[in-house]
Amino acid sequence: MKTIEKSPVLSHILLVDDDGRLRNLLERYLTKNNFRVTCAEDGRQARKFLDIFEFDMILLDVMMPGETGIELTKYLRAFNSVPILLLTAMNESEDRINGLETGADDYLSKPFEPRELLLRIENILRRVKIENQPTQNDELFHFGPYRFDLRSNLLFRGPVATKLTESESAILRAFVASPGEILSRDDLSNLDSTNVNTRTIDVQITRLRRKIEDDPKFPRYLQTIRGRGYVLKTGL
Repeated sequence: MKTIEKSPVLSHILLVDDDGRLRNLLERYLTKNNFRVTCAEDGRQARKFLDIFEFDMILLDVMMPGETGIELTKYLRAFNSVPILLLTAMNESEDRINGLETGADDYLSKPFEPRELLLRIENILRRVKIENQPTQNDELFHFGPYRFDLRSNLLFRGPVATKLTESESAILRAFVASPGEILSRDDLSNLDSTNVNTRTIDVQITRLRRKIEDDPKFPRYLQTIRGRGYVLKTGL
């Protein structure tokens, strides 16, 4: 069996702040430090991006016109577990507590040192990765609203179970073993338990997407990395 060489995927951050100057500064700084950044100027624009992309983390300003960061956090926590770091010019302990009680993962007061922000982001993402990493004793792997039973090859969404084919299960198991990593067509075709070659991997991926994606044409979980392969995003 061919050893799978793992390629890192840039963590995708949604930056929401009505201060255009700060948005631009943070976007450049985070991009320089190997993050993929999407910017939104308010809650409404952020919601649109959240409907399109899956993010690894949200940097969210508290004081914005219209929907505040606290209100957006409360809305997201009803169905989404993406890590949220609140940014605010307010320094009152009550405001910080309110943000954390709403479901934010961390809180950083403005002005702040970019290096401190970077360290907080890295710490949160490291913790999330550890929490999502399956152990040898785990028999269920969670991603998005799904639970993949490694024993039965059943994929659950709530109480509804979907049986995966042998090839589909083998491909999904490969992503489970390498969460957040890019797997090429060669990697997937060289799995011992797949009876497919590089020419049919795309077909198997398409079939698997039909079972796990609300809209297979715009996948949120099993994503294509152009020229490199595929990655399973395990957030949401």
